[in-house]
Amino acid sequence: MSRFVLIIIALLAVVGVSSLMVVNEGERAIVSRFGEVLKDKVDGKMVPRVYGPGLNVKIPLIDKVRYMDARIQTLDGAADRFVTSEKKDLMVDSYVKWRIKDFEKYYLATDGGNKSKAESLLQRKINSDLRTEFGKLTIKQIVSGTSEGSTNLSESSSRDDLMRITLENAAKSAEGLGIEVVDVRVKQINLPSNVSHSIFQRMRAERQAVAKKHRAEGKEAAEKIRALTDADVVVTLANARRDAENIRGEGDAIAAKIYADAYTKDPEFFSFLRSLEAYKASFAGKSDVMVLEPDSEFFKYMKQKGK
Repeated sequence: MSRFVLIIIALLAVVGVSSLMVVNEGERAIVSRFGEVLKDKVDGKMVPRVYGPGLNVKIPLIDKVRYMDARIQTLDGAADRFVTSEKKDLMVDSYVKWRIKDFEKYYLATDGGNKSKAESLLQRKINSDLRTEFGKLTIKQIVSGTSEGSTNLSESSSRDDLMRITLENAAKSAEGLGIEVVDVRVKQINLPSNVSHSIFQRMRAERQAVAKKHRAEGKEAAEKIRALTDADVVVTLANARRDAENIRGEGDAIAAKIYADAYTKDPEFFSFLRSLEAYKASFAGKSDVMVLEPDSEFFKYMKQKGK
């Protein structure tokens, strides 16, 4: 008997625990019973029963609970391709801030509150709106982001206007999903990889051509400077040689005059001095050999006896 009571108590405990429903902070819950969402009558209208944070009760094994995040969500998908008014492709990376506004619509439109499906549908709507607005602008208008104070996007190149209009359109498009779009922003705008590669190649070729031109101009200027320098060196050396020859000639003339003056003052002494210099030069080396006649004029002063 006691074992039967314990089994009954355990079953009651299991049923009691399974009948409790805990909704965490930042969440909402919708309960469906036999496939239909539980509703309450408010102001004569049937509205879905949305359970807020706290402890609630449900019928075990019959009621199915779907928990939904009521906080602001971030949809940050992959970059998508858009076409400008010039028929140019751009890769646009954007993100969306959203949250659930109508839980019943959200629950029914997303197959029971499936977040992945909700974001997929929302992304499609946002991209459609962005594609429409990007199709009104040129690449220059999109990239420059300047504004002329116009409220018409086709007359203004401001990305702020683009975001504002996209947000307005997205808010209307998302109403059918029970979603409130809080913000839409473009993070990055790039050209497709194949276009970027060709542009970079063209830019590189242009820079290389400019660099080649500068190198050629520099080489030409260097050759001119080198030629002018070489010419200056030749002229300077020629002038130096001319001045040296002039100075040497003047020196020789002065030396000759000095010799002449010395000779006229005492010819005999001058002749003796010149003979000594000749003797010194002739007998400077030990291996020097000179063949002369004994009575040669060269030995004139050697043969004279001192007085």
